[in-house]
Amino acid sequence: MLNGFSLGENLTGEIAALSTAALWAISAAIYSLLGQKIPPLLLNFLKGVVAIALIALTLPLSGQWHDVNQQSSVFILLTSGAIGIGIGDTAYFTALNYLGPRKTLLLETLSPPLGAILAATFLGESLKISAYIGIILTIFGVAWVISEKTPEINSQRPWRQGIAWALIAAISQAVGAVLSRQALVQSGMSSLQSALFRLLAGTGIVLILMFFRRQESSPPINWSLRLIAIIIITAFGSTFLGIWLQQTALKFSPVGIAQTLTATSPLFVLPIAVMMGDRINLRAIFGVMIALLGIGILFQ
Repeated sequence: MLNGFSLGENLTGEIAALSTAALWAISAAIYSLLGQKIPPLLLNFLKGVVAIALIALTLPLSGQWHDVNQQSSVFILLTSGAIGIGIGDTAYFTALNYLGPRKTLLLETLSPPLGAILAATFLGESLKISAYIGIILTIFGVAWVISEKTPEINSQRPWRQGIAWALIAAISQAVGAVLSRQALVQSGMSSLQSALFRLLAGTGIVLILMFFRRQESSPPINWSLRLIAIIIITAFGSTFLGIWLQQTALKFSPVGIAQTLTATSPLFVLPIAVMMGDRINLRAIFGVMIALLGIGILFQ
């Protein structure tokens, strides 16, 4: 159904997925710090509200709003957002607080194979053998890079809870990606428009969860213009642009490939670490080379 594109169009999904990974690499470190000041549910809600406002401003100017004849596609996208963003992102932020970014991202590498299996089971999506090899190599390379022992924040907190939240996040994001792919393929909806539906549902779920957990005590938040600016800027990159690009990736690429390339965020963290003065060892370089080999295969 997606065949017949030119070479540039064929790579649209892959390029969008890698761009998403780069944005999420930067935001993961920022969110792990923000998570120490703002509860995960509230942080997820704030980024969703900012992104929805930005999309509402962008859609009329971009001309990407199209009438949707199939209401089922809208329902599927809403369900995708409720699961992938509402539950998945909240679980992800919670896991960051328990495990830190590196271990959380390591467990997030389970999402691509889960997505590929679900897409093959429910969407009949099949990949070439070379694509599966590329997925395996990319995931192995990423896992190799981020499994290196490094000091993590809040390492004294119960790690079993962190693993549980990270697994919930990986499963939720895989299910959300498959549902998004189904809706995008069966409708003429644009990526930005679909991102709006997903965010509306996801943020709505977070609001409901906040209502039921409003009695829980949490440390007071020291609001400042600097903190608000950081939230807005990070939400712009990670949620507004990130989910827009993620939806573009899912529209033009099979779920397994899109999810795998999106999961390469840790590779983009390395050059940032070098610029900040950190030393990169041979283990990390070896992992990057394996992941790049897998990415190269996926681009064939």
